[in-house]
Amino acid sequence: QVQLVESGGGLVQTGGSLRLSCAASGRTFSRAGMGWFRQAPGREREFVAAITWSGSRTYYTDSVKGRFTISRDNAKSTVYLQMNSLEPEDSAVYYCAAAVGTSGLYPTQVYDYNYWGQGTQVTVSS
Repeated sequence: QVQLVESGGGLVQTGGSLRLSCAASGRTFSRAGMGWFRQAPGREREFVAAITWSGSRTYYTDSVKGRFTISRDNAKSTVYLQMNSLEPEDSAVYYCAAAVGTSGLYPTQVYDYNYWGQGTQVTVSS
């Protein structure tokens, strides 16, 4: 019932920037939180950033604070992740996630999300 499509990934040099987009369709997200996660080879899926859909609260993992910014445009049903000062350690597949009908109490946790996009590859070269 919910479809999430990420875009904007690519190859960038260390210190560069990328802007990821996540377009949602098929359902109203009036009470859904949105998040970005990433997964590198051999690693667990890791929380990156989250934002309340109707509100404006944001959350970030420590490693991206000051470099990444999550935002949303509800009129376009789109969530963004602006990534600046990228490092090779940021290389991963980035996934957009939606928490629909969940408690919303654990925005940094994988288990609080029930819809996921297909992922977009971000590669940062040194």
